[in-house]
Amino acid sequence: MASTVNDSAGARPGYGQLLRTRGAWTFLLPGFLARQPFAMLTIGILLLVNDTTGSYGTAGTVSATAGVAMALFAPQSGKLADRFGQAAVLIPGVVVHAAAISLLTALALSDAPLWALLAAAVPAGASTPQIGPMVRARWASKLEGSPLMSTAAAFESVTDEFTFVIGPVLATALCTGVHPAAGLIAEAVLTLAGGLLFASQRRTQPQVSRTAAGAAAGGRRASALSVPGVRVLAVVMLGIGTVFGGMQVSMTAFTKEMGDPGLNGLMYGAFAAGNMIAGIVCGIVAWKSSAQRRLLMAFPLLVLATTPLWAAHSMVLLGALGLLVGLCIAPSLITGYTLVEKLVPASTRTEAFTWLTGAVGLGQAAGATVGGRLIDAHSASTGFLVPLGGTAAALVVLLVLRKALTPRSESVVAARGVGHREPVPVD
Repeated sequence: MASTVNDSAGARPGYGQLLRTRGAWTFLLPGFLARQPFAMLTIGILLLVNDTTGSYGTAGTVSATAGVAMALFAPQSGKLADRFGQAAVLIPGVVVHAAAISLLTALALSDAPLWALLAAAVPAGASTPQIGPMVRARWASKLEGSPLMSTAAAFESVTDEFTFVIGPVLATALCTGVHPAAGLIAEAVLTLAGGLLFASQRRTQPQVSRTAAGAAAGGRRASALSVPGVRVLAVVMLGIGTVFGGMQVSMTAFTKEMGDPGLNGLMYGAFAAGNMIAGIVCGIVAWKSSAQRRLLMAFPLLVLATTPLWAAHSMVLLGALGLLVGLCIAPSLITGYTLVEKLVPASTRTEAFTWLTGAVGLGQAAGATVGGRLIDAHSASTGFLVPLGGTAAALVVLLVLRKALTPRSESVVAARGVGHREPVPVD
């Protein structure tokens, strides 16, 4: 690891220099393949169950059950990966996930009762591999002490946003153009193939720390959630998740109401493309303000951007508003992941990332459930009130508890070199 840090220390941090890091492509390519299902799961369930039951509320409930299970079990997966290694968690996990998705698909196509769909959705969500946090942990292990760590944080957020461009569009295209179950089947295949390929790259996985190993035996290691700042960031990510969930179910219903459901993928793609574009820009900008201040500026803008969604009356207007909302999401996501790296020790790094990722999934599930109920009771437009309500509530928590986001020691932050383009001394 020392040679990697020294090789990159003399260069100006940038995406090109980051991607030339020795061994990076061995986990980036399989990691990209394996993380696609994360963005395909909930919308794939939503579209399949809606097709078989005709109810957005039922579809949202089943989708939300998978999302809640994923959010609750993701941190446990992160803890296990920190203690025993990523491969030890991934290999059995992806096999279980593929089997659970197969069961859920078969039940939906056979018109099984709601309780059976909900029972199958739990293991389907709980076994979703946490590839994004694992890739972030590999970057952190490889680049610790390097100024390229900040670039890696931005790069991973851009990759996540690109995943939310490709995944939902692919799932929607398969469900509407091939078969209602095609999206979930593709999700299971990608999870199994990508997950096993990623797990096979053992040379780049973080070594199990002595602290984590000792805690595994004694059970006394503190959780990353014990850090107050991580709890605040989890609430912020929960609010962002309601945007993803509310937009998915509401755009699906809106395009169907307008008589052209095939455009759902394009509408959601515009929203996700905004995330990706803003993410790329965030990684390029040489930020002078602190990460905490950037979050306090970016998140209120997201709340404002979600305000006019419910009033959209045409595909063009909805696409433009969705793009605007997407542009406002990436700055908050990137800054949140940057902050959590500053707040937690290396021994709980993967777990901390999974708490944030799980919070997004939980918010997405809640957004899909509430949005689906509102749509069934009223119209597609009312579903767009969910992103506004979710982000507004999270903003209140963020403003009240903002002091918890201040790192305990600025010297520790400088040594890790996590902030975007902040000068970092490297030994």
